[in-house]
Amino acid sequence: MSKQLDAVTFGEPMAMFYANETGPLHEVTSFSKALAGAESNVATGLSRLEHKTGYVTKLGEDNFGQFIVGALNKEQIDTGSITYTKEFPTGMLIKSKVLTGDPKVEYFRKNSAASKLSLADFDEAYFASAGHLHVTSISSALSKTCHEFSLHAMEFMKKSGKTVSLDPNLRPTLWPDKETMVNTINDLATRCDWFLPGLSEGKTLTGLETPEEIAGYYLERGVSLVVIKLGPEGAYYKTAAGEEGYVDGFKVETVVDTVGAGDGFAVGVISAMLEKLTVAEAVKRGNAIGALAVMSPGDMDGLPTRDGLEKFMKAGV
Repeated sequence: MSKQLDAVTFGEPMAMFYANETGPLHEVTSFSKALAGAESNVATGLSRLEHKTGYVTKLGEDNFGQFIVGALNKEQIDTGSITYTKEFPTGMLIKSKVLTGDPKVEYFRKNSAASKLSLADFDEAYFASAGHLHVTSISSALSKTCHEFSLHAMEFMKKSGKTVSLDPNLRPTLWPDKETMVNTINDLATRCDWFLPGLSEGKTLTGLETPEEIAGYYLERGVSLVVIKLGPEGAYYKTAAGEEGYVDGFKVETVVDTVGAGDGFAVGVISAMLEKLTVAEAVKRGNAIGALAVMSPGDMDGLPTRDGLEKFMKAGV
């Protein structure tokens, strides 16, 4: 019998080498190693807030695979449904250090073990043991089998009466073309309960301009909650029941690294919704964790414990 989980997610975790000095990546000589990947960021954030979380993926039987499982276990994330392959390697990436703007990232993930995740790896009992499923569109971009896994997982959880969240996490370079990306993600969105795009992502996916129009587009297609990230300004939300509003962002003293902010936001919204807080409170928590994420160097260094989150939110009121 599988243990009960509050949430489960799946995707491609990677070993990340991030530069310890600024400058072009080919000139950098000192790197630190950490776990990276949008879904592992969300799993880590939920686990630090004491939600029992499981992570499903396929890893290579190599040192990076060992490192990733160790890093997930350190965060108390359940790894019982991870599968392994000798044939394909675990993915990795290198990331530059910048003083302003977004860092440069170079991926080594083509034909990675995670891209071979397929329906054969879907463990019904494991997913059934979780109350919520979090998905990003990155998995669907990796391969046809990963996309099939995504669709099946979302449909399985919906039929089982569980909630499903989707963060589009646009990665244009992983898709064959923009049209495929837009059509696939909009199809995925019709299968989720909570949709969490950024404003520019919403514009790309719908061709619409305002948060209100973008939210309306997805609510008409069956989504029950749309939350649109507006960067430092905060976020806008609208529900199928007609609730809507803008929630201000938190003051950020210094932006250290923008990567992981959207994942932090997802952690805030999902955790609060699982705790049955109001939608406005959930969006406020999303803003808070997104702000903490950009003030820290690694993708998940800023993801808070419950105490850390409460202190930050009290100080920011």
